[in-house]
Amino acid sequence: MVRNDASIASFGLDFPAKGSALATPYLSDQATMSQPAPIAQPSPAKIEASAHSSDSSLREQALGHLFLGQLLAFMWRNGARDIEVLKSEVDRGGYDVVLEANGVIRHVQLKSSFRGSKVREVDVSTKLLRKPGGCVLWLEFDRESLAIERFYWFGGKAGTALPDLGPRVSRHSKGNSVGEKNERPIHRVLTRGRFEALADIGEVVEKLFG
Repeated sequence: MVRNDASIASFGLDFPAKGSALATPYLSDQATMSQPAPIAQPSPAKIEASAHSSDSSLREQALGHLFLGQLLAFMWRNGARDIEVLKSEVDRGGYDVVLEANGVIRHVQLKSSFRGSKVREVDVSTKLLRKPGGCVLWLEFDRESLAIERFYWFGGKAGTALPDLGPRVSRHSKGNSVGEKNERPIHRVLTRGRFEALADIGEVVEKLFG
């Protein structure tokens, strides 16, 4: 039988259909190839939120220095230069920094969250209750620049101990092997409602040292 190449061409085949496993149908100009679905890119907000989580230790160090810078600058401008600042090498006592001025000693636990964050509670160690002038200072900052914008205060008057932390025991943020979040017996949960909002560093100094 004589092969009719013209008939083959009329069907748009690249190769003779008979005896060829590579024969493929011709795609017209109007046919469109399927395109892969676009890969969703994380929004800048999500990227930033992830950085605040993955680099939280760096962020806390930066905010601690920014706070102390504001505090010392305010004291300097107001002629109150007899102040001492001590930092703990080990996080065992429930505080981050010890401040002494005007005859008052303060063991200060620093907490932080950026403006707009959904964080509405923090964990505080009960060990802070045993420290002279124990207090908690919650810093609210701009998530881009880390500039401290507001302060929230939990503590007693100068020379007094930390007020009662309440009965609510905190839990670990991550679950164990069976998914249970175990209690942290020496930590208590403080909600934002128990803190007093302070407008500026001047009000913080007044709370700290009277």
